[in-house]
Amino acid sequence: MKLSVVIPVYNEAATLKELLESVAAVDAGIEKEIVIVDDCSTDGTREVLKALAVEHPVWRILFHEHNRGKGAALRTGFAAASGDVVLIQDADLEYDPREYPLLLKPIREGHADVVYGSRFLGGGPHRVCFFWHSVGNKLLTTFSNMMTNLNLTDMEVCYKVFRREVLAGIVLQEERFGFEVEITAKIARGRWRIYEVPVSYYGRSYEEGKKITWRDGFRALWCILKYRFA
Repeated sequence: MKLSVVIPVYNEAATLKELLESVAAVDAGIEKEIVIVDDCSTDGTREVLKALAVEHPVWRILFHEHNRGKGAALRTGFAAASGDVVLIQDADLEYDPREYPLLLKPIREGHADVVYGSRFLGGGPHRVCFFWHSVGNKLLTTFSNMMTNLNLTDMEVCYKVFRREVLAGIVLQEERFGFEVEITAKIARGRWRIYEVPVSYYGRSYEEGKKITWRDGFRALWCILKYRFA
């Protein structure tokens, strides 16, 4: 079995190198490839990646010439990934790559086709911040569950892991954060086996680089309806 870690990147010069070193250091017990997609960063991230490409020639580093959004970056990364299992990793330091074995366990044991992390199931540390973000997340997850008949606790979580066959059977369209809703709806429609596992969460503030906004929340609401009936 081979694991592809797909990392969408946009303006993460401050955290990127540390994150990639953490991903590279993880021993998940299987072969691993790292696929990085820069979505036309403007803060020096591209220069960091070009230097890392020389140091780590086996990493797959791809560049968008125009900023298109997280969903678009993930589509590019999925197309380039060659693993039997694909895992999404954000380029900041909110999630801990050392939890890969935990995320992979249900798939490796033959129970799951898809695994979602959950920041709300307990487990490791969880930074206390943004009350209204947590309320919005739970409302979006509940509304999504009503449309998909799933009982997820954290639909918007970064950590999502897929067997390759799952992604091969799905055509994705969303350019930005609507990806989370779209992929969840289409997985539910495909009746794939989904598991959740608790993950740690080291959330950051907007001053520290957080990007998702209330506009993305309204887009997610629209996407929940769109992909329920599309």
